[in-house]
Amino acid sequence: MILMKNKLTVATITGVTAFTLAFCGSAFAQSSDALIDKLVEKGILSVKEATELREETDKGFTQSYAVKSGMPEWVNSLKFNGDLRLRFDSIYNDDPTFIDRDRFRYRMRFGATAMLANNFEAGLRLISGENAKGGFTSIDPISGNASFEDNASKKIIGLDLAYLKWSPINTPDWSATSIGGKMENPFIFSDIVFDPDYTPEGFAQQIGYNINDSHAAKLNLGGFILDEISRSSSDPFLLGSQLRLESTWSPKWQTSFGLSALMISGTENLTSANVPDQNKGNTRVNINAGTTNKPSYGPLANTFNPIVVDGAVIYSLESFPTYTGAFPIRLAADYVNNPAAHNNNQAFSAGITFGKSGKKGTWDLTYKYKYLESDSWFEELVDSDTGAFYKTGIPQSGGGTGYGAGTNLRGHYLRAAYSPYDFFTFSANYFLFDVIQGRSKNSESGRVQVDATVKF
Repeated sequence: MILMKNKLTVATITGVTAFTLAFCGSAFAQSSDALIDKLVEKGILSVKEATELREETDKGFTQSYAVKSGMPEWVNSLKFNGDLRLRFDSIYNDDPTFIDRDRFRYRMRFGATAMLANNFEAGLRLISGENAKGGFTSIDPISGNASFEDNASKKIIGLDLAYLKWSPINTPDWSATSIGGKMENPFIFSDIVFDPDYTPEGFAQQIGYNINDSHAAKLNLGGFILDEISRSSSDPFLLGSQLRLESTWSPKWQTSFGLSALMISGTENLTSANVPDQNKGNTRVNINAGTTNKPSYGPLANTFNPIVVDGAVIYSLESFPTYTGAFPIRLAADYVNNPAAHNNNQAFSAGITFGKSGKKGTWDLTYKYKYLESDSWFEELVDSDTGAFYKTGIPQSGGGTGYGAGTNLRGHYLRAAYSPYDFFTFSANYFLFDVIQGRSKNSESGRVQVDATVKF
C-alpha cells in the first residue's frame, strides 16, 4: 500500500510539474527541484525516486514545450541571451578650438541560439547602433552604441549575428568547428587589430588538439567579405590564419601564445564611398598628383598583410582582500608588423590586469599602453573608442581636423570594474591618446566612459 502510494505520488508530481513547466518555462525549474528535495527530506520519496522524477520532469517538459512551441524534433534546445550597457561618454581637450562632447549612450544586444541535431547550431543576434558615416543606411560595423538624442526618437536595430555552426569532431583529443555567416570573431586579438564589436561575415574553421592535460593547440582560419562591388571583379576580402598554444603549468600559472598572418585583397576598392568611413589614420593616394588641381586623397596607399604575435602570462593568487575566489594577475602584449608598407607599419600594446570582473564580488584594474603607426593595419577594423585630436589635420590620411579614432595613435588606457552581482558590472574607462604623425600642441585628448552593464 505504501509502495503504491509512493508511485502514485511520483506520477502525480511528475505530471503536475511537467504541465506547469510547459506553460511557465524554466523559471519554475528551481521551484520544482526544491519541492522534490523537500519530499526526499520528509521521507516521502527516496533518492532514487527523486532522480527518476527529475528525469521524467525534464522529459515531460521537453516534449510539452516542443508541442506547444511548434519546434521540430531536431531542435534540441532554444536559448535566449543578451546584454544592456548604459554609458556616459565624455571627450575633452585643452585646445580652445576643440568642442568638448558629453553623451549618454546605450548598447543593447539580444540573441537566440538553437542547438540542432548532429552537432549543428544556428544563431541570431540583434544590436542597437547608429547609421555609419558617409550616408550609409547600415549600422556602424565597429560599434553598437546609440546616443540618447533627437527628442527621444525611435532607435535603429540591426543584425549583429546570423550564423550556422557545425562541430563534427569533439573528442578528448580533437575538436573541429566550421562556421558560416555573420559571426563572432573566431580570432583572438586585442583591440589594436579588431574592435570587440566587429562581427565578420564569411567563413571560419577552428581546429583544436589537446597535446596533453597541460597543453592545447588551436588553429583558427577565416575568410571574410569586406565588400561586394557590382562594378568591379576585385572585391575586398580578408584572409587570416592563427596558431595558438594555451598551457596550464600549475593551478597558479597559465600562458598563451599566438602567431597569426592576415591579408586584405582588393584594397584599392576600400574607399570611403564603398565602406563606412568610421576611423582615420591610413595613408591614402593623391588622385590629383601631377596636375594643377588641389590634392584629393582617395584609395589606400598600401596593402595589408601583417604578421601578429601575442602572448600572455596569468598568475593566480589563492585569495585577495575584497575579492571573491582566486585572484588572477594577467600580463599581456602583442606586436603587429605590416611588411606591405615600407614606413609607419608597426603597432604594439602591453598591459597588466589585476582581477577579473563578471562574477559576484569580483573586480579588475587594467593598465595598457598602445602604439599604432598609420599603416600597421586597416583603420576601419581597430578600436573605435581610442582617438585623439587632429588639430592641423593630415590630408594624406584621409581626414582633416577633428577628433578621430583608428591608427596613427599612441597613449594610455585605464579601466576599473566591479561586479556586485553575477549579472551586473559597473566600470569606468579612461583614455589619454595623442596622434603620432601630425602631432601638435594640445593634440593629446582625454576620454572618460562610465558604464553600467547588465547581462541576461
